[in-house]
Amino acid sequence: MSIVQTGLMRLKTESELRSQYKGNIGVLCHSASIDENYQHTLDLFLEMFPDQVKKVYGPQHGFVTDVQDNMIETDHFVHPHYKLPIYSLYSETRVPTDAMLDGIDHLFVDLQDVGTRIYTYIYTMTLLLEKCADKDIEIIILDRPNPINAKDIEGNILDEKFSSFVGRHAMPVRHGLTIGEVALMHQKYWCEKTANVKVIEMKNYKRSMSFYETNLPYVNPSPNLSTVEGCYTFAGTVLFEGTNISEGRGTTRALEQIGHPKFAPLKSQQHFKDIFKSLNLEGFELRPVSFHPMFQKHEHQSCGGYFIHITNHNQFKPWRVSQILLKEMKQILKYDFHYKTDPYEYEPDMNPMDMINGTDRFNSWYDSEGDYGFLDRCESEGLSAYNEKRENILLYK
Repeated sequence: MSIVQTGLMRLKTESELRSQYKGNIGVLCHSASIDENYQHTLDLFLEMFPDQVKKVYGPQHGFVTDVQDNMIETDHFVHPHYKLPIYSLYSETRVPTDAMLDGIDHLFVDLQDVGTRIYTYIYTMTLLLEKCADKDIEIIILDRPNPINAKDIEGNILDEKFSSFVGRHAMPVRHGLTIGEVALMHQKYWCEKTANVKVIEMKNYKRSMSFYETNLPYVNPSPNLSTVEGCYTFAGTVLFEGTNISEGRGTTRALEQIGHPKFAPLKSQQHFKDIFKSLNLEGFELRPVSFHPMFQKHEHQSCGGYFIHITNHNQFKPWRVSQILLKEMKQILKYDFHYKTDPYEYEPDMNPMDMINGTDRFNSWYDSEGDYGFLDRCESEGLSAYNEKRENILLYK
């Protein structure tokens, strides 16, 4: 199978593309911004556009992607090697200031998204697009694969009353778009005023591809997504960020395992097997584990839980599996279960669980008996309208 050519790789190899950009350049990128040879975007830009690159921007977790946890802002600085200003868009501002954009003619966005609504890189991009709607700056999205495929859609659509930096737009949890297509959706349906936007499409990419099928090298897009498998499970295990159940942060396989100091996984294993079998949920296995987080929730305590092993990527439904795990573990843990109460993503007046779910409808369901059909009802609401809009902007078959 041919290797997928990302937008970056096309820019690197197609001189006609490069010749379109004569002015000053800014680049929004991070550690996963690489080509097929692991060369970083900024290094390539300095080769392709000598003397034109003036400013660099970084998303959450920093330009060098070294900030482990949520709600840890990064500073602006001048890079000691590149001698260029690095502006953090996860700092005192999420929106680039006029000064940050001053003098830029072309701003390239090269970020590896993970295909889940509850992930901030797409919102860093859409906030940038909104800021540049009134500016004479061309925004060029260098498209990259959705690592959990751009075909499957899963989860409820965000109720915009619960919009935040972990969910700005009316999309499902697993949105089935590339980052370039998110930009097109934003420009067509989610913004008041459009910007000057271009997407450099990938070549050889098909919507059904998992990241493995692209033949591209994987670099974790944020510190706790160390594997492609973690990108898949994250679409569900991110829900546990709204609870006191650990999502494995502080371990070497964060977001692939969940647990709690008072949970006995072997005791409940058959219970979960029976539920998932009755609901025909396949493509994964829950392996009972004990893990010891070195930081974050339950630091230096042993947590009992499950490691989620994916056995079939096409069958696995990460959002649905994790919603059921959360509901059942809450009822098993009883008074040892708690929702997160301190602010989440700097929103002191919003309930963290509601922000993550994009609605407040799940809270009563977590306390109910059974009624797994609730998940079907949530997923179906607004889905036809979303799919119709999505069909109008898709770049790939």
